[in-house]
Amino acid sequence: METFLAFIGLLLIVMGTGVGLLGEAFGFGLFLPWLGWVAAVAGGAVLVMGLGLVMISERQVGIVIKKFGGRSLAPGQLIALHGEAGYQADTLAPGWHFGYWPWQYAVIKAPVIVVPQGEIALIVANDGQPIPPSRILGKEVECDNYQNARKFLTHGGEKGRQLGLLTAGTYRVNTALFNVITTANAEKHGMLARQLLVYTVQPDKVGIVTTLDGTPIDEGEIAGSVIPGHDNFQSAQKFISGGGRRGLQEQILLSGSWNLNPWVAVVEQVPMTEIPIGHVGVVISFVGKPHEDVSGLEFKHGDLVNQGHKGVWVTPLYPGKHPLNTRIMKVELVPTTNIVLNWAVRTEAHKYDEKLSSITVRSKDGFSFNLDVAQIIHVGALDAPKVISRVGSMQNLVDHVLEPTVGNYFRNSAQAYTVLDFLTARSERQAEAAAHILKAIGAYDVQAIDTLIGDITPPEQLMQTQTDRKIA
Repeated sequence: METFLAFIGLLLIVMGTGVGLLGEAFGFGLFLPWLGWVAAVAGGAVLVMGLGLVMISERQVGIVIKKFGGRSLAPGQLIALHGEAGYQADTLAPGWHFGYWPWQYAVIKAPVIVVPQGEIALIVANDGQPIPPSRILGKEVECDNYQNARKFLTHGGEKGRQLGLLTAGTYRVNTALFNVITTANAEKHGMLARQLLVYTVQPDKVGIVTTLDGTPIDEGEIAGSVIPGHDNFQSAQKFISGGGRRGLQEQILLSGSWNLNPWVAVVEQVPMTEIPIGHVGVVISFVGKPHEDVSGLEFKHGDLVNQGHKGVWVTPLYPGKHPLNTRIMKVELVPTTNIVLNWAVRTEAHKYDEKLSSITVRSKDGFSFNLDVAQIIHVGALDAPKVISRVGSMQNLVDHVLEPTVGNYFRNSAQAYTVLDFLTARSERQAEAAAHILKAIGAYDVQAIDTLIGDITPPEQLMQTQTDRKIA
């Protein structure tokens, strides 16, 4: 049948063209030449039908629908792989294609998919194997960036949202099998156009990543461990294949641009951790390698671990900006300059002594009076992790160590002297206090630089008696 149509079409072209040319050459009027050209055009149409010719341009992809012929598709199957009626897996590339007769085939000339620079495109497969219950997204298979539908289906591609994505470029995709989500049609698929932009982490910030697919995080852990080889979450399949966990991740993203699948990874940007001049940062990590104490036998009031382990890191962070994941670790700032603490009305700028007040003591002769005391301390950079491991924070050091140590010393020592002894031998009392406190807080790896006694407020009754005696 097709051969006969092609012969008829070719005959009409030859005869129509001949009649048209002869009519125009010998001046047979307008009707005969016109009739010849019409016959030629009709012959061309018949020839195209007979040959089943389809022409695909450079910016198109031909999607073939077979109207009848072959066996029926299996239940639930959308794309034909073996000549069944329906959408065909193989598409038509640019050029001339024969044998696609219109009574048996329909060819949709779809535009190529263009992903502009700075954008990505997501893929939803309409056919394939079901996604296992343990996962959310379809695995990535070798299929030439979703341009080879046959490979996708025969290599185990899965139906639904895909782990893989398309980066900037032009792609010939069988849109009968794949829905391609770009910034242009994002809203139709329930997404925002900004979700399909290349993700950028700003300078001086870090990206804290939460993944939406993978195996569950182990019991007792708060974040997934670092998985090598997935190029900063840009290769989602390598992340999943490597044992990636679903949820908060230990690994962070540094400043730069990243092709991230928003169905795979959500990123929160936070500032880098800044350690100011005159401080060190003691890291307390809630994740990492198993706890291994490296503090030594002499340190019995806490434990320290090497960097990368779970616990208090033995090496502090020095001044500067550090890219840390603040969701899985915290940093305690420890001043390495001298710190003045006031047991008085005034408060220093660091506010550690905000809750301290004058010390009320009772003398040997039964009088109560107030002392203003200033204590100067220093914490060495290498001693800072020991201090934090022991007491938790600098504020705890002041509240739970220095306040009772200094306060109780003066309360106890005052009971051995009269008020007048305290007033007249103030320098001796100050030297005694400095020596005692130096030894007491040295056990906490804190250096006592000096202890200073400020104002002494004796009882009014005693002072009135002394005044009257002087007058008499």
